Amino acid sequence: MNRLINEKSPYLLQHAHNPVDWYPWCDEAFKEAEKQDKPIFLSIGYSTCHWCHVMEKESFEDEEVAKLLNETFICIKVDREERPDIDSIYMMYCQMMTGHGGWPLTIIMTPNKNPSFLPHIFQRKLYITE
Repeated sequence: MNRLINEKSPYLLQHAHNPVDWYPWCDEAFKEAEKQDKPIFLSIGYSTCHWCHVMEKESFEDEEVAKLLNETFICIKVDREERPDIDSIYMMYCQMMTGHGGWPLTIIMTPNKNPSFLPHIFQRKLYITE
């Protein structure tokens, strides 16, 4: 179990038993990333998304993938239906950098919420304020 077990979102609860040490979007996650000097692995999706389920089965339920994610990142899972504000910011970044977007959306970012690059595609930083 991870920190999603007490969430209300069906999508977050779907990931509550993944071996990935997920955090919901919260100050604690960003403070921990700063404390451990780790980047954030942000994963945004929703409960009826086919590819979100595929990614969970093929990646987030895999022990080796989870070990790598847990050692390298502070991992945050967001339900785009519960937090459209967060989804719109990072989807806009993805679309600006790649010309397209979709879910699941994965963003690597700094502990101060600035996206630094998309996996496999190194990009310039875009500073976002809330």
